[in-house]
Amino acid sequence: MIRKTLKNTSKSEKLKSFIKKYKIPQEYLSTNRKMVSRGVFIGLFIAFIPMPMQMLAVVALMPFFRFNVAIGIAMCWLSNPITMPAMYYIEYMTGSFFLGMEVAPVEMTLDWFSSNIGKIFIPLYVGTAFYSIVGSTFGYYLVNYFWRSSVERDKKLHRNDRK
Repeated sequence: MIRKTLKNTSKSEKLKSFIKKYKIPQEYLSTNRKMVSRGVFIGLFIAFIPMPMQMLAVVALMPFFRFNVAIGIAMCWLSNPITMPAMYYIEYMTGSFFLGMEVAPVEMTLDWFSSNIGKIFIPLYVGTAFYSIVGSTFGYYLVNYFWRSSVERDKKLHRNDRK
């Protein structure tokens, strides 16, 4: 379903005129399996990293990797102001577990963060590295799996229709 929607959207005349007007390389909006799964990978990888301007980081990776940029930007929205506190707390707890450190009780105040940034920085980024690698790899293979199964299902339906 998503695959067909992406394919139909890529044929839109409005999108083609937008691409032509702003001279956007076609490959950055390509909707094949590889480009979409790479976009999911890059977007999820950046989404798990606690940093400002995550969308700019995705755009900055455009010249180095070929991926669907729109999908990458959409995936980095996974970490939004509602989900960030829970994501980063889980990353901090995971990093503390991996490093064998005791988890300090966290208070959601600016004072607490400014006075304890040295204690939580390393465990937070160890947990971030774990979730970025595992989450983005899982998303990449999941998109590939569903895309291929969608193509096979469509081929099977087409074969049955011809009979």
